[in-house]
Amino acid sequence: MLRISNTVSIDDSEIEISAIRSQGAGGQNVNKVSSAIHLRFDIKASSLPETYKERLLTLRDQRISKDGVIVIKAQQSRSQDKNREAALGRLQTLIQKVSVIPKKRKVTRPSKAAQKKRLDSKIKHGKTKEMRRKISE
Repeated sequence: MLRISNTVSIDDSEIEISAIRSQGAGGQNVNKVSSAIHLRFDIKASSLPETYKERLLTLRDQRISKDGVIVIKAQQSRSQDKNREAALGRLQTLIQKVSVIPKKRKVTRPSKAAQKKRLDSKIKHGKTKEMRRKISE
């Protein structure tokens, strides 16, 4: 069970994890051991609430395919268990990020005092630059 919040969790059967060979340097170990983890999670077929699914599908994230499948590859560590934990952690943070509803911004205007202060500083700056000019006769 992957716990997202107090009320939402994902069953292990919904997450497809496979071990693959890792890329990059690592000596002979890289050619023998499948330590990298390839995680696949189908958003549409999952037991997540509909609001989570909609927000996940509208996210512009390169890890989410057009079919609605999250694909995460973890290969930072030499240990398969650590890579599995890292991949599950990334999936968890991605879904938790979607669970938070951003607050709508209230449109505000600068106060009269702030506008006056801004204009006064612009006038002062202009006068300073004017004093630096050459005097023409």
